[in-house]
Amino acid sequence: MENPLRSHYQEDLIEAGCDEAGRGCYAGPVFAAAVILPAGFFHPLLNDSKQVGPEDRNELRIYIEANAIAWGVARVDHDEIDRINILKASFKAMHLALDKLSTRPRLLLIDGNRFAKYKRVPHRCIIKGDSIFASIAAASILAKTWRDEYMQDLHQEFPHYRWDSNKGYGTKEHRDAIGKFGLCKYHRKSFNINPEGEEEQLSLLD
Repeated sequence: MENPLRSHYQEDLIEAGCDEAGRGCYAGPVFAAAVILPAGFFHPLLNDSKQVGPEDRNELRIYIEANAIAWGVARVDHDEIDRINILKASFKAMHLALDKLSTRPRLLLIDGNRFAKYKRVPHRCIIKGDSIFASIAAASILAKTWRDEYMQDLHQEFPHYRWDSNKGYGTKEHRDAIGKFGLCKYHRKSFNINPEGEEEQLSLLD
């Protein structure tokens, strides 16, 4: 089976793909992952995590962690998101994930159109990169599965928000629960959350 994802951006430098999960959530941390894949890495299910079902994502997580040259996952919690804003928190989570890599990359492939420079390592921002490059797709899978697992744990403490299913996103069930119970300690207070509709992401403002 031919993999629709590109295996690399270039062939001379060690590349790490980076992506985050949970940037648009009402509650919980933002997670990020960085992944360096070996030449010839392939899994038929690998794609942008949003295009992969939960069971397949969990299968991919095991495969990626076992077969990547190096990988790292990190998070920035809701309190720090409120202090520094969600955009900076997303970049910080990526930096922390990169710090965990056992092999130093020489080029970073970043999902999205903005990034805060990491040390002296050059980077390329790639819009929808998780559907183009295998290393970014792998990072999206790790960030998503690690965050989902974390939100399952938080659900045990506050089950009425149903974070086991919505993972902290602004679904109707989550908004209805906020309307009934208010915000809890894990909600992002810098997001002007409106139970009746979409939130205004005040924390995106610099």
